[in-house]
Amino acid sequence: MKVAISRGDLVKTLGSVHSVVERRNTIPVLSNVLLAAGQGQLRFTATDLDIEINARADADVIRPGEITTPAATLYEIARKLHDSAIVSLELDGSEQRLNVSAEKSRFSLPVLPQSDFPTMAQENFSARFMIGARDLARLIEKTEFAISSEETRFYLNGIFLHVVQNGAGKVLRGVATDGHRLALAELPAPSAADNMPSVIVPRKAVNQIKALIASYADDVELALSENKVRLAVGATTLTSKLIDGSFPDYQRVIPKNNGRILKIENRLFAEAVDRVAIVSAERSNSIRLAMTGGSLRLSATNPDAGIAEEEVPANYDRDPFEIGFNAKYLLAVSKQIEGEDAQFEFAESGSPTLVRDPENPHALFVLMPLRV
Repeated sequence: MKVAISRGDLVKTLGSVHSVVERRNTIPVLSNVLLAAGQGQLRFTATDLDIEINARADADVIRPGEITTPAATLYEIARKLHDSAIVSLELDGSEQRLNVSAEKSRFSLPVLPQSDFPTMAQENFSARFMIGARDLARLIEKTEFAISSEETRFYLNGIFLHVVQNGAGKVLRGVATDGHRLALAELPAPSAADNMPSVIVPRKAVNQIKALIASYADDVELALSENKVRLAVGATTLTSKLIDGSFPDYQRVIPKNNGRILKIENRLFAEAVDRVAIVSAERSNSIRLAMTGGSLRLSATNPDAGIAEEEVPANYDRDPFEIGFNAKYLLAVSKQIEGEDAQFEFAESGSPTLVRDPENPHALFVLMPLRV
């Protein structure tokens, strides 16, 4: 194999695939990227056995061939070369090394045969549809913070993606929860998504998808089966296994008739929470919210760190009410509010609280209270 490729194309294409590679692997070939040169293109494939990413770039293929080489090392080499460099990749068959050269720089990298590289089995996807990259990114952004990291409840370690009937039409909805908080976001369902299976996309795949579409403005293709999800973004394709489990009935924990309504300027609220939380106990990170008339008083007490209180103007006209929350969870929800105000809907001090963004009816959040 011998190929020449611009440094810019090498960095961009390798950058889109190498992040899936785990730094430490008990299987050496999983630390490598598969390079396949042919028909005027260099194709890159990386996998961790659960996720596979393929990308391609135009290249001058002098001698076609395939080989695998350490992904992280090759990416770091490419990243640190001069912007205008043309990079030569040549397999030395006698020494079984990949020679990488550009201008006056020379590197010799170890290789493993392409026959050792695992490839993901082909899948018959039952649903395929186009979706705006920014719409998909927004769905992820509004929900990913609530994904659980608790391995024993593995079925919560991702975003539940499904289509539901909502009002006048169908919506594509994403839901995530860790048992302490829940995030829900939705958008009008693409017509071809009507019969898609309900799936749980795992956290790592969510992060990879988010990175691939971060600077992409056009439509992307999403394909789904009972076992896998595939995303095609330009010349890059990501395929991931799904979480094999049943997502809980999240509708049961979304409050329907919380009658105590608090409206407050979101920026002022978040800043006050951040300050008061300075003295809260590190383990629970709890603070108390007390509503009376037109104000909200936030407070935290910690025998080791002291006491903090702050009062913020708010719109509240019900009976005086107190409730406790994890400050980090309040701040995480606050970051998702796009409008000027946040709306909190309370029931009792031990019941779930609903948080809405008055400027975005397509998202909602649920927080479980703490005893403080």
